[in-house]
Amino acid sequence: MHDQVLILDFGSQYTQLIARRIREQGVYCEIHPCTRLAPPRGADVPALRGIILSGGPSSLSDADAPPFDPAWLDQGVPVLGVCYGMYLVAHHNGGEVRGGGSHREYGAADLETIGEDALFDGIPGTSPVWMSHGDSVTRVPQGFTTVARTASCPIAAISNPARRQWGIQFHPEVTHSRDGVQILRNFIFGICHARADWSMGGFVDEQVDRIRAQVGETGEVICALSGGVDSSVAAAILHRAIGKRLHCIFVDNGLLRMGERESVRAEFADFDLTVVDATERFLSALHGVTDPERKRKIIGEQFIRVFEAESHRFEHARWLAQGTLYPDVIESVSFKGPSATIKSHHNVGGLPDDMKLSLIEPLRELFKDEVRVLGKTLGLSDERVWRQPFPGPGLAVRCLGELTAARLEVLRQADAIVDEEIRAAGLYRDIWQSFAVLLPVRSVGVMGDSRTYEEACAIRAVHSTDGMTASVAPIPMELLTKIASRITNSVRGINRVVYDLSSKPPGTIEWE
Repeated sequence: MHDQVLILDFGSQYTQLIARRIREQGVYCEIHPCTRLAPPRGADVPALRGIILSGGPSSLSDADAPPFDPAWLDQGVPVLGVCYGMYLVAHHNGGEVRGGGSHREYGAADLETIGEDALFDGIPGTSPVWMSHGDSVTRVPQGFTTVARTASCPIAAISNPARRQWGIQFHPEVTHSRDGVQILRNFIFGICHARADWSMGGFVDEQVDRIRAQVGETGEVICALSGGVDSSVAAAILHRAIGKRLHCIFVDNGLLRMGERESVRAEFADFDLTVVDATERFLSALHGVTDPERKRKIIGEQFIRVFEAESHRFEHARWLAQGTLYPDVIESVSFKGPSATIKSHHNVGGLPDDMKLSLIEPLRELFKDEVRVLGKTLGLSDERVWRQPFPGPGLAVRCLGELTAARLEVLRQADAIVDEEIRAAGLYRDIWQSFAVLLPVRSVGVMGDSRTYEEACAIRAVHSTDGMTASVAPIPMELLTKIASRITNSVRGINRVVYDLSSKPPGTIEWE
C-alpha cells in the first residue's frame, strides 16, 4: 500500500494541479469531494500521510458554503489548508476570518516569510506567489503563528507544528508561484514524511495483478479500442495481464476522422481486433438530436450495446475495458465537491444503468500526461503515445447542431486539412489538440463571383498537459490563413473560417 496524501476539494479550478504536482514527486494522492466524512476517531488508516484542503470560490460566510467535517483536522496526520482551506484551519481552531475588505487580492504578489518554519525550508525570504482570494484571516488562532505575509495580506501563512496544521493564502500549485513545488515538497516529505514509492513501473505491476485477480483464470475481456493513446495503453496493460483472453473491438460509428478505420486496422494488426461497422446504428439513434448532453448519453449507450452484442461471441466475456482517465471522472461525476458537473463523458456519465458487462478501467486514476509516460514504459511507439487526444464521442461533439452524414463528411474533410497542415508545420507534438469544428451558422459569402450561403468552420488549437486547463495555441497567422484558404477552396459547404481564442476555463477544449 502506497503512502498517500488525500486532497479534499472545495471547488477550486486548481485542485487537479495540486494532485499532479504531488504525483510528480512520486507520492500517490487522491482527490475526494469535500462532502466526504472523516474516518471514525481512532480508525487505522496506515497509508494516509497527510491531508490537503483545497481552495474554492466560496466564502465561509456564504449560506451555501461547502460542507466540511472538522474531524479531518484530528486524524493525527499533518494538514495543509490552501486558500479556502486555510480559512477552515483558522476558523475551526478559533481564529477569525472575514470576507472582502481591504485584504482582497488577485494575481501576483511577493511573499515575505517571517521567522523559520518547516513549510518554508529553503525558500528565499521573498518569493513571488499567486493570490486569488476575497476572504482573509484577520485573527490567528491560539497556538498558531503567522509565518508569511504580503504587502496586502498581513496573514498569508499560519503554522502550528504542535498540532501539525498549516494554512497558506496563496496557491503553490500554479506555475506563477515560483517556489510552490518546493513548498509542497516540504509538506509531503519534510512534514508528512511520505515515501516517494509511486512510479509508472510499479503502477503497471499493480494493475496487472489487479486485473488478473478481477478477471480470474478463465475470464475474457472486451476492450473498446479506438486507436488513441488512452485505449491503446489500456489494451497494452490488459494484454500483459491476460494475453489472448483480451479481445479488442474497434467500432466505426460514422463519427470518426478521415482514414481512421483503415489506420487502426493496420496499426493494431498484432492484436485480436474486430472492426464493427455501426455507422447506420449510431446515426439513426442520433437523428434530430442537437443537445450535447443527449448526444453523449446516446453515444455512450450505443457503444455499450455494440460491445454487449459482440461479447456473445466469447464464452467467458464478462468484462468491458475502457481508457477512462481521471479528468473524465472528475468532470462527469462532480468529483470537485460542490461544483457542478461540467459535462457527461460518454464513457462515464453516458453509461446505461442496465449494461450487462462489468467495467475494467486501468487508467481511471491517471492524468493524460501520466498515461503518456505509462505508454512509453509499456514500450508503445511514439506515434501512439504522442497522438493528440480525440474525444470518445468523436466528431459528434465537433459537429454542432444536427448530425447528418453530409455534415459529418464536410467536417471530416476540414479536420483532415487542419491535421495535415499542423503536421507539415512541425507543430503537432507541441500542441495538445488541434482540430476543426463545424458550426450550425450560415453566412453569406462570394465565390467565383457568385453568392454562397454556407456554414462556418472554427479552428481550435490549445496547449495543455492534462486536459483540465488549457490555453490558446498561438498558431502563426500565415498558417491559419493557409488552412482557411484550403478549407474554403476545397470543402464544399464551408465559406467562412474563424479561430477560437477561448482558454479553459471559461470554455472547455471541445465545443460540446
